[in-house]
Amino acid sequence: MSYLTWDDSYSISQKIVDDQHKTLFNLINRLHDAMILGKSKQIMGTVLQELLDYTVSHFSTEEKFMIRYSYQWYVPHKSEHRKFIDQVTSFQKGYNEGKLILSLDIMGFLKDWLVNHILKTDKKLGEFLQDKPGI
Repeated sequence: MSYLTWDDSYSISQKIVDDQHKTLFNLINRLHDAMILGKSKQIMGTVLQELLDYTVSHFSTEEKFMIRYSYQWYVPHKSEHRKFIDQVTSFQKGYNEGKLILSLDIMGFLKDWLVNHILKTDKKLGEFLQDKPGI
């Protein structure tokens, strides 16, 4: 059973962003599976790095749309992105240094942050982008 399951309630009606969100769901599920199965530090570390790299890329996509169309909530939206990246980077650093283990608390943070960000902040962006060309 997946830790995070995509359904249409998460769609912001922008295919490129929805597809990227689905990839983030899959990466979090892989990280969760690795943790539950007690996979080696290297495997969990690799998946955590993939999650971080893909998240940075995904946020860049959203931010380009916000800049292109002068989205009025760009600054607070980008600030949410930055805080998340900083937190995941901190998790990764602690994990790589052996000071932090992946736990259900950390997985809960990742899941809750992503779900809440999509359902609140990204939904607002999706509505804004509905009538914009070239998306």
